[in-house]
Amino acid sequence: MQPTLVSRRDIFKLLAAASAAGAMLPPDLAAQQKVLARGDVWDPDFLKKNIPWEKPLVDAELATLTVLCDLIIPGDADAPAPSKIGVADFLNEWIGAPYPDNLADREIIRGGLGWLDTHTGSLHGKSFRELEPTQQTAILDSICGATEIPPALAYGHVFFRKLRSLTLGGYYTHSSTWKSLGYVGNLPTGGPYPGVPEEIIKRLGLEES
Repeated sequence: MQPTLVSRRDIFKLLAAASAAGAMLPPDLAAQQKVLARGDVWDPDFLKKNIPWEKPLVDAELATLTVLCDLIIPGDADAPAPSKIGVADFLNEWIGAPYPDNLADREIIRGGLGWLDTHTGSLHGKSFRELEPTQQTAILDSICGATEIPPALAYGHVFFRKLRSLTLGGYYTHSSTWKSLGYVGNLPTGGPYPGVPEEIIKRLGLEES
């Protein structure tokens, strides 16, 4: 499959540029734009070619995150596992971004990874990534929210909800996963344009009377 043409770093740059555009508006419109803009117009992301922020996770944290992402979204014939397309690395960059929401996510993710290893250590004497897949799944089942969460696992539940949301976002913004959603994008048509398929015309009620 073709790789994603617009990188995640390019998306961050576009967001910064969109914020900067508000500075060129008339005063009254600029004031309205400022309410909607995210980040600061003087963010170094906009002024420099490369995004400067560091990826905060150390190797052990990133390894655990990689395992977690693959457990949340197992790969199949239509879409690769998150580890194959660098979802954990994308999340590492996401939580390294110097914006309030991203910094809040960093606290939850890093704190949750630490909590997870402490919890699994108390149960099995190992870190989460060292457990058997069945043991890993059992722990995630206990914090995913499918059943009532006991107070001792409340932090794990908050962590898992945030991680699941970020993993889905990172995964389905990669073009190699679109097939699993039924999205095909713009595909060339060989020969003359065949027109709108008959079943679509019927579904929209546009048949000629």
